[in-house]
Amino acid sequence: MEFRFNVNEVFKQPIVEITNNLIPPDYTGNRRMLTDTVSKVGEVINELGFASAKAQGLSRPLTSSDKLKNSEHSVYLAVDDQANYGRGAVAGLLKMGKKSLYVFDRQGREYKVTAPFLFDFYVPENRQRMGWGKYLYDSMLLKRDIDPVQVAFDQPTNPLLNFLDKHYGMKDPVKQNTNFVVYDGFFPNQEVHITPQLEYSDDEDERHPVGKSRVKPKYTLEFPDEDEEEMYRSKNLLG
Repeated sequence: MEFRFNVNEVFKQPIVEITNNLIPPDYTGNRRMLTDTVSKVGEVINELGFASAKAQGLSRPLTSSDKLKNSEHSVYLAVDDQANYGRGAVAGLLKMGKKSLYVFDRQGREYKVTAPFLFDFYVPENRQRMGWGKYLYDSMLLKRDIDPVQVAFDQPTNPLLNFLDKHYGMKDPVKQNTNFVVYDGFFPNQEVHITPQLEYSDDEDERHPVGKSRVKPKYTLEFPDEDEEEMYRSKNLLG
């Protein structure tokens, strides 16, 4: 999504995490410039939040700058710095937070957990099927040091369920009474299903807190083709 201003002057990194102060993590400038930057960040979040709601058929956005300012959530933005004649564009939005939940596993056992929760995930239509969604999602997982199955999803759409199946091998979600879903591996002391994109290290045998797996995830990204790998390398996701 393009904007009236130079996106690259606001966001200096390919993946940007925005919290409730609406200040990009690498911001440098005076107070007057800060006010302008915060205004532009708010505009980006509002525009993508509105577009996400429209794509999902919702009457109100799940994500806005005002909602973010009054929460402990984080919004992750993917930035295409080559777009719009070098002025940049925002290629995706993902909103994450933590939420206290009562969840039931497949055997009907109840757990009270505080877990990573995905509230909103959107890639503009003209950026879909180009790898931006997976790039954004992988970046969030790496930054938060979590495994895909440790995330709970609020009323996931069919495209999101298909995305999780395709890229992370996550099938047959465990549906909960309040319209959110989790997956096998989410529950305490339950082994995680290894996915094609990740490798796991068995060198730890300690019990992790609720919502954590017994094995520590060691992220190793795999790519279906050279173009996708080159995209990750160019954005420094691989170091």
